[in-house]
Amino acid sequence: MTVQQLSVFVENKPGQLAEFCKLLRENQIDMRALSIAETKDFGILRVIVDDSYRAACVIKDAGYVFSMTKTIAIAVPDEPGSLYRILDILKDADINLEYTYAFITRKKDTAYMILRVADNEKAIEALTNNGVHLVSQEELSEM
Repeated sequence: MTVQQLSVFVENKPGQLAEFCKLLRENQIDMRALSIAETKDFGILRVIVDDSYRAACVIKDAGYVFSMTKTIAIAVPDEPGSLYRILDILKDADINLEYTYAFITRKKDTAYMILRVADNEKAIEALTNNGVHLVSQEELSEM
């Protein structure tokens, strides 16, 4: 079970993130998670949205360069040690974590994470076998 992440390339200059967010707002696309990685000249917005197909169409029509990547979304208890538990599961299964970022919802006592790993299938199996709740694209849409 994976969720689609949009990785959008934007110039690293004032107002670019605002313009991107305005585009999503105008098209009633709701962000669930956002991460920004930057260099001197450009940034990569990693975005999880409520409707990834519609967002991809809107972003493409607006002329953005982007890619779609399958990632894993998980729910973990919002308490000390939860991230360590996930990292330990991945380590024991010999799965490399390429990057991760967190997001919040209105649900109390639960934290949510996006994981980009080298092997989604292997990670899904390891996490599921260890009782980690994987969040589906449909669940993200309903949050």
